[in-house]
Amino acid sequence: MIESVNVIGARGRVGGAVSARLAERGITLCADGAGLVLLCVPDRAIADVAATIEPGPWVAHVSGSTPLAALEPHVRRFSVHPLQTFTHDRGPEQLDGAWAAVTGETDEALAMATELAETLGLRPFPLGDDRRALYHAGAAIASNYVVTLRRAAGELLAGAGVPDEALDPLMRRVIDNGFQLTGPIERGDWETVERHRQAIVEHAPHLLAAYDELARLTAGNTVPLGSRA
Repeated sequence: MIESVNVIGARGRVGGAVSARLAERGITLCADGAGLVLLCVPDRAIADVAATIEPGPWVAHVSGSTPLAALEPHVRRFSVHPLQTFTHDRGPEQLDGAWAAVTGETDEALAMATELAETLGLRPFPLGDDRRALYHAGAAIASNYVVTLRRAAGELLAGAGVPDEALDPLMRRVIDNGFQLTGPIERGDWETVERHRQAIVEHAPHLLAAYDELARLTAGNTVPLGSRA
């Protein structure tokens, strides 16, 4: 049972939310003598910080891409990665209902990881240590690249004299509708797609390659873009 935790990196975005949630759940937060040392630090710092911790307590990190080997020399180790994006502007409610990848090399470690995830209000699922890069790539596409898509789409709307914030209700509704595909590709309307391409060439040519690749992926990689008028 997790009774006390030393959260290293408690002032960060993830560390702040995690610390606040642990406090809400009655877990003792302490710097010394904790049964679990939880590293909420940048990925590049995990190995260095882990090396400074005296072996004994459980040691864990919250990275999605970093393997457990980064926690050496500790053998009582695991990881919990909240599949969520965090900001400093919000609190522990950011954890509510999110899923979490839990990784442990033993049944006991996996049980500890699962307990921590559930204590934080997360929905745990097991993740093999050798599948981290693939898993994290998917997470990055779903989170980071949405930001990139929003910027690109906003640039096109701005070029048409439309406020880019008009996109936000549309993007939220796509999620609310369970990601059901609509629009010209779903309808097989390639003439409209080609008009999009021509407008992008004229006003934002640097976005054409991205538009074309996304169109191919959306259509199942079967669209001969540029050959339709």
